[in-house]
Amino acid sequence: MAVPKSVIDPLAGVRFGDGSSSYADVLSPGAIAFVADLHRRFDSRRLALLAERTARQLRYDAGELPDFRPDTLAIREADWSVAAIPDALMDRRVEITGPVERKMIINALNSGAKVFMADFEDSSAPTWANQIEGQRNLRDAVEGTIEFTNAEGKVYRVGKDPAVLVVRPRGWHLPERHAEVDGDVVAGALVDFGLYAFHNAKALHARDRGPYFYLPKLQSMEEAALWESVMTHAETVLGLPPGTMKATVLIETLPAVFQMDEILHALRDRVVGLNCGRWDYIFSYLKTFRAHGDRLLPERGQVGMTVPFLKAYSELLIRTCHRRGAFAMGGMAAQIPIRGNDAANDEAMAKVRADKLREVTAGHDGTWVAHPALVPIAQAIFDAHMPTSNQLHVQRDDVVASRDALIAPAIGTITRAGFDNNVEVCLRYTAAWLEGLGCVPIHNLMEDAATAEIARAQLWQWLHHEPLEFSDHAVIDFALFDHALATHTHRLRESSHPGASRADQAAALISALTHADELRDFLTLPAYEHLS
Repeated sequence: MAVPKSVIDPLAGVRFGDGSSSYADVLSPGAIAFVADLHRRFDSRRLALLAERTARQLRYDAGELPDFRPDTLAIREADWSVAAIPDALMDRRVEITGPVERKMIINALNSGAKVFMADFEDSSAPTWANQIEGQRNLRDAVEGTIEFTNAEGKVYRVGKDPAVLVVRPRGWHLPERHAEVDGDVVAGALVDFGLYAFHNAKALHARDRGPYFYLPKLQSMEEAALWESVMTHAETVLGLPPGTMKATVLIETLPAVFQMDEILHALRDRVVGLNCGRWDYIFSYLKTFRAHGDRLLPERGQVGMTVPFLKAYSELLIRTCHRRGAFAMGGMAAQIPIRGNDAANDEAMAKVRADKLREVTAGHDGTWVAHPALVPIAQAIFDAHMPTSNQLHVQRDDVVASRDALIAPAIGTITRAGFDNNVEVCLRYTAAWLEGLGCVPIHNLMEDAATAEIARAQLWQWLHHEPLEFSDHAVIDFALFDHALATHTHRLRESSHPGASRADQAAALISALTHADELRDFLTLPAYEHLS
């Protein structure tokens, strides 16, 4: 039997990069071979699971409703717990998130938050430079050598007692077109995870700091089990003890909320907790019920965490996690400080306080913020109501979230202002994303891919499930959408906002996606084809 070329030469049939040699320190032969090995071992399973997602969505389109799995009832009913949580992650009361940009990493590590989630996913636009320079930035952060000098000569360095670093790779569905193995494109998840683990895992393990990961966009226990296999294999290759790599899973898809016990069980030797990825969860609700005209949601501003289906989701997550000894993390506060308008800023910060108070009193063990100025606000709320390191003792046995409660549509309206805001956010975010920016401040909110996806999915549903009306009884139609898109495209093109140079390209993409007969699964997939 002939020995495969990949065994003789692991770099045979492998292409990484954009032709530049400036990333040789990150894309070393060993690092590339490590990622190529992950691809060869696990990509066929990844593709099969993505095909299962497609088949599942077609069943939902045909009228099936998401529900708890009868074949995994034994897992849900049995008594078991996740593995012990490392000391470095026992107190996660405030976590800050952001892209893997150099200055952002330093500011986040210095923010006073307990954890910094460095994000290769929804708050990053995956240009090759962003992804690989992000790897270099994180390596320097792990080594303690990271610094940044701005145009005015100000030097940024990491101070004492920085936040614990947790990395979010891309979801299973996203490709990395700059990486090919044996003629196939490598998953962005394996590139992000593989390069970070190869360069940093041993150093982090030596300091009892992981490596730690956030896992996004999972829809099933089988997708969690794939991550378990990837991490187990990586630990073996890198010479780490089993279970060294720890994971927190974002519950940000509607199918996943019905498999939280199962996802924890699949990762039980390394999982630390689950997180309420609220914005992506709302998007997933919209996408799951894209064909169900009776389950449309009102405009985004009316879909808060006190809406029954979101309240049921967050409280079931707390109950499930604490029953298994895992942390239940709260969601993102998207507000950012409003300079020059004290009244508006006070109102925005009051919303943050109310949201964090809801989370801590419900039993969450920590929360997310997007801006360093929100760290002390969130921490003050959690300090006042959570004197212990976490709330694993809050079992929430009172929570009984039925299938119907988890999928009940929110009641509300669609206003002209809400419709117009969706058009603007979707356009401006997409244009900025095409320029290489993954998180964009728009009207005093930090928008990322998840919030843009909510705007896009709502527009598609409102326009394809006719006849819908605004709260003033005017009909919502494509003429209104086309006019709003043209208006905002002109404004963006003439502005100094991020994405101004890509306004027309973004508008063409949003128009095509909104007019299409079927709601596309992700904005970032067709947009990636235009990313420079």
